[in-house]
Amino acid sequence: MRAAGCYQADAVFYTGSRYDRATKFQTDTKNRRQQIPLIAVESLLDKQPGNSQLVCVELVEGATPLPEFQHPECAFYIFGPEDGTISQEIIDCAAAVVYIPTVGCMNLAATVNVLLYDRLAKSTHTVTGDDLIRQSRDTNNRVRVSR
Repeated sequence: MRAAGCYQADAVFYTGSRYDRATKFQTDTKNRRQQIPLIAVESLLDKQPGNSQLVCVELVEGATPLPEFQHPECAFYIFGPEDGTISQEIIDCAAAVVYIPTVGCMNLAATVNVLLYDRLAKSTHTVTGDDLIRQSRDTNNRVRVSR
């Protein structure tokens, strides 16, 4: 949820019971659930917005390496689970399947952060500057570059 907030996701949908168990450990330290809907669903495909392109993110043979991928303006990303894979049915429905070219697999949180940062880095709508830094940094961070 922290990554979803940092990169301004509209909503997060999930299947299974893993996230429900994780909430007991207070993993959402920035309380993003208050701003971003987090919704358990039976089928991710049923929640895809009609104007979006389905993009699967998984180590799948034939997938496009993330550095070569151009993100659609409106994307519905489905990430592979840590202890399994995205079903062939969902892969077959995707407009694109991408993977992050690492040696070994990354955990879900790292994968989400890398994918969404890649989207931000390739975007022409990126907001930058000291105002963003002041709004985003931790309350204990008051250092600045002095040259």
